[in-house]
Amino acid sequence: MAKDFKGKEDADLFKKIKSEYYMHYAVLEAYETVRDIIYGLLEDESDKRIVREICYEVDVSIQQHRFLSEFRMTGMPLLSDKIEKFLKILLSDFEEDEAYKSQIINVLQDIIEIITQDVMVNGQEILERAHFQSGDIESDKKEQRFEKINLFLTQNASWREKVVRVLLLVTVKESAINIPQNLEARRRMTFFANSLFMNMPDAPRVRDMLSFSVLTPYYKEDVLYSEDELNKENEDGISILFYLQRIYPEEWSNYSERLYDSKRNFNEKDKAEQLRQWVSYRGQTLSRTVRGMMYYRMALELQCFQEYCENATHGGELPLESNVDDQKAFMDRARALADLKFTYVVSCQVYGNQKKSSDSRDRSCYNNILQLMLKYPSLRVAYIDEREEPVNGKSQKVFYSVLLKGCDKLDEEIYRIKLPGPPTEIGEGKPENQNHAIIFTRGEALQTIDMNQDNYFEEAFKMRNVLREFDEGRRGKRNPTILGLREHIFTGSVSSLAWFMSNQETSFVTIGQRVLANPLRVRFHYGHPDIFDRIFHITRGGISKASKIINLSEDIFAGYNSTLRGGYITHHEYIQAGKGRDVGMNQISFFEAKVANGNGEQTLSRDVYRLGRRFDFYRMLSFYFTTVGFYFSSMITVLTVYVFLYGRLYLVLSGLEREILNSATVHQSKALEEALAAQSVFQLGFLMVLPMVMEIGLEKGFRTALGDFIIMQLQLASVFFTFQLGTKAHYFGRTILHGGSKYRATGRGFVVFHAKFAENYRLYSRSHFVKGLELVMLLVVYQVYGNSYRSSSLYIYITFSMWFLVCSWLFAPFIFNPSGFEWQKTVDDWTDWKRWMGNRGGIGIVLDKSWESWWDTEQEHLKHTNLRGRVLEILLALRFLLYQYGIVYHLNIARRNTTFLVYGLSWAFLLSVLLVLKMVSMGRRNFGTDFQVMFRILKALLFLGFLAVMTILFVVCGLTISDLFSSILAFLPTGWAILLIGQALRSVLKGLGFWDSIKELGRAYEYIMGLVIFTPIAVLSWFPFVSEFQTRLLFNQAFSRGLQISMILAGKKDKETPSSSK
Repeated sequence: MAKDFKGKEDADLFKKIKSEYYMHYAVLEAYETVRDIIYGLLEDESDKRIVREICYEVDVSIQQHRFLSEFRMTGMPLLSDKIEKFLKILLSDFEEDEAYKSQIINVLQDIIEIITQDVMVNGQEILERAHFQSGDIESDKKEQRFEKINLFLTQNASWREKVVRVLLLVTVKESAINIPQNLEARRRMTFFANSLFMNMPDAPRVRDMLSFSVLTPYYKEDVLYSEDELNKENEDGISILFYLQRIYPEEWSNYSERLYDSKRNFNEKDKAEQLRQWVSYRGQTLSRTVRGMMYYRMALELQCFQEYCENATHGGELPLESNVDDQKAFMDRARALADLKFTYVVSCQVYGNQKKSSDSRDRSCYNNILQLMLKYPSLRVAYIDEREEPVNGKSQKVFYSVLLKGCDKLDEEIYRIKLPGPPTEIGEGKPENQNHAIIFTRGEALQTIDMNQDNYFEEAFKMRNVLREFDEGRRGKRNPTILGLREHIFTGSVSSLAWFMSNQETSFVTIGQRVLANPLRVRFHYGHPDIFDRIFHITRGGISKASKIINLSEDIFAGYNSTLRGGYITHHEYIQAGKGRDVGMNQISFFEAKVANGNGEQTLSRDVYRLGRRFDFYRMLSFYFTTVGFYFSSMITVLTVYVFLYGRLYLVLSGLEREILNSATVHQSKALEEALAAQSVFQLGFLMVLPMVMEIGLEKGFRTALGDFIIMQLQLASVFFTFQLGTKAHYFGRTILHGGSKYRATGRGFVVFHAKFAENYRLYSRSHFVKGLELVMLLVVYQVYGNSYRSSSLYIYITFSMWFLVCSWLFAPFIFNPSGFEWQKTVDDWTDWKRWMGNRGGIGIVLDKSWESWWDTEQEHLKHTNLRGRVLEILLALRFLLYQYGIVYHLNIARRNTTFLVYGLSWAFLLSVLLVLKMVSMGRRNFGTDFQVMFRILKALLFLGFLAVMTILFVVCGLTISDLFSSILAFLPTGWAILLIGQALRSVLKGLGFWDSIKELGRAYEYIMGLVIFTPIAVLSWFPFVSEFQTRLLFNQAFSRGLQISMILAGKKDKETPSSSK
């Protein structure tokens, strides 16, 4: 900067330096640190006198505004290079002290020579004056100067840290070898550096900062992986350790280097423990969360220790030769103050039961939690203790909230508070788990952290700054009650699905919440690492509501509660926490279903009603469209497709379409219709990914954002988001119609696995497959009987988005299923599905073992719904009767007869077919294995009767082949309508004895749907390149990093893979 400066006034140069706050202090720190380093190395007083006089000239020239006239800026680059070389030599390791000393002396003499000859205008006068004062004029000036240096200083660890820091400050061009290869390390360093230039409050002293607590609810998730879990192989032959070695090769290499460092001397037991920690810190485990949160205490200790040192030296630095006892005293005081300012409570709801349990997994969780308490002495664990105690002479169950700490290899009880009853049975599990432990937190602020979150050491240093946001009246604004923080999704590095979810979640927790907070002012609490004003919330109902069912999404109700009681919620981007997300298709769908159910319950809650009544008009609209309105709009989007197609179906089958097409006004609007239809194609899916594109553009540049957008489309992101649209609409609509939402455990595993066809069918049958096949029927009928746009490209524009929706709903689970088109797995899936369909249900038979058990579970909502829900189910099922009513009049056998007799005969034919099927079913059940001959005779008679009827219909009545296919289109929906009505009237049909017939009809339809969906998958599985293409599609992120995904999917382990002991 000084070399390129063209001005002649000191004021202009220093104005340029001070224009950037951090640049100014970096220059000051570099100057003062280099001066202290050189001064500390020198032992000769005359050499020290030269350094003092040079620094004196610099300071005086700056004060008197003649720096540019006394110093030449052209020599600065050469001086900078020499200083950088000097610092590198100080950090280098030489085997011989003499060679090391010689290198330091030579570079130091060159630095002084450059300063006095090339930089300073009157530098020679300083040297001459120094030699005159020392009486050494006759000797060689250069050789006798700066030869006495203190080499012992170079071995001091804190002094070397100072050299490293100043080297980083003066290094202009980074060497490629110094840039971390790990992408996560680069990201963290980049964000931390960028965040320092954001607007944030100044940090107070540790003793003056607000004290705060962190609360994490825990149930039965993984704490620390055991050695058996690390090496246990799944059905594809993949272990967790093998997977992580392939996914994180650089981190595995770094870990191996640390493990075999001769200075550490790890024994075999330590190596095994280090390996467990290395793996657990890359999963979504409690140990990872606890380690991240305890960084707060480490940061406070370091900051407090630094403050004590500054106080002891009156603002300077602690001398290197200071007493070790003084430093220990400072550290003890720092730890004590850090404990006063920070508390971490993990609410382990079933810790007491795990302690008493004989189950190996429960015992492992208990031991691992105990080890965490011993490793982190300031960690506290709260749990609900259930005891049998005598009450009025009778033994009763009594419940306590208990707080523990680790002490002498055991847990030690600190507090025990009696509860009025079992909290987790009264309300939802997770919020009650938080509520019972909140009494053990301390301080003015409370941060809520989920089990799948992490924290970073460098971010922990900013906690003092964040807590300053609570200061009342700061910058003339209201005192906030919830501080929203941004997150980094750390699970988006490998698969395409994880990348999609990471981008979607990142856009929400950054640009989304930023806009919600300001200017919309409708940001709430979303289960993220938000910081609560603890005093405000603990006196106003706590940080989460826990009523059964209605508070399924308990987090957002904390935001509703805060806003309704006059709170103010902000969002801040200069600090972040890590968060894990589900990475598999089924886990993501479980999560979306849970959120959709929660939003359905929110719609029915009084909190939403009160907020809607009290907000002004614009804030009310913002609130609506950013909460329940988003899901309601998603449901309306799907319903619009149904309304459009059923309207078309009515027009086509009733004959009104032909009359409308003959109108002249229709032909006049063709151009407008084509323009609007073409526009809709470009809008398809774009608005869903627009926030992601904007956020990526802001953080990484719009060229990168455009590239990522194109790659996402090539990886079928639109298919994924269209599929999730169906998930939102189904579960939100069912909750509105019937209620009864429940918590869905999503699982947090990270090994790539193949989901079987039966598993996908169970999960998506009602939410996607049934609806997708219904749309197929509508589109086929529209194509067969419709006349409009038959010969124009407008038909493609109109139906393209609908066919895209159908394909997404029917086949997205298989497209995004690893090894979904591998032939052998396809064969195994079909065998497994047939076995599942054929198994009988009953008491104790789980739903993944029998179709009947699953079928009964799918109707659970109808068992508990009210009369209104049953009536609505029946009314919605009546839409399927429209197919039969319209199509039978278009059959050739009807001969254009439009009387009601045709419709009545079609029902007679349908009931006859159902009666025949019932006879076959009863014959199989009644005759059984003892009367096989009678059963075969019955089937032969029925078959002969069927042939006779069909012959008469073809020969006498004029039935055609096209009529057969049309009849399938007509009667299949009618049978489905009968099935749906029968399920809604289950209790009535059971009393009449028809329930078994409904069950068999349902089984037949499941077979048909499974066959229709499975056939395209089986055909594509014949071609090996389809499986290879799918693997590349799913794991493009990994391929771009050179990862061996094919080995992971195939389960082919390299025999030379390091063993677990490594």
